[in-house]
Amino acid sequence: MKISKEIEFIIAVDALKNVNRRNYNADDSRRENTAEHSWQIIILAQILYPYAKNKENVDLLRVIRMLSIHDLVEIEAGDTFLFDEVGMIGKFEREKKSAQNIFGKLNEPLRSDFYNLWLEFEEESTPDAIFACAIDRIMPFILNSKTSGKSWTEAGVTEKQIRNMLENAITRASDEMGEAFRLLLDENIFNGKVAP
Repeated sequence: MKISKEIEFIIAVDALKNVNRRNYNADDSRRENTAEHSWQIIILAQILYPYAKNKENVDLLRVIRMLSIHDLVEIEAGDTFLFDEVGMIGKFEREKKSAQNIFGKLNEPLRSDFYNLWLEFEEESTPDAIFACAIDRIMPFILNSKTSGKSWTEAGVTEKQIRNMLENAITRASDEMGEAFRLLLDENIFNGKVAP
């Protein structure tokens, strides 16, 4: 069958639905899985695209493509909580190996296309990747801000950690997203979701 590799790949990536994240759904009832996160950031990118800095240099379709595949590496590498300093050690190498394995299931040119999109996202050096990374970082922040913030309070996440890991990534992509980040962070500190 001509598309057998593509079918094998889409069945293999179904496993993303089984990768649980630290974040909780908006109703605080359970942790989200990575497939749900990927779906939500693809929608968020479309909604916040009008606020992208240098919008004329941001290709929304490329951003959506990056966001749709960048977390597939978690099938093998698992989800690493952004504020887990020990877990973050070696994260890129673990995910790179996973990317090579997972995208390696595809034929060329799609194999290289997906791998290169993943790598571009990780390097955060193009306008598309900068915007995509900001979307990926702000979504869990919004969820924690609009819920009880359990994933932060359970891990004892501090204001300094949030600023170090999120602020620059978000503000360099969008002034409006940066403003929303700062306002929500102040609210989170005031409400005790984040340790000052």
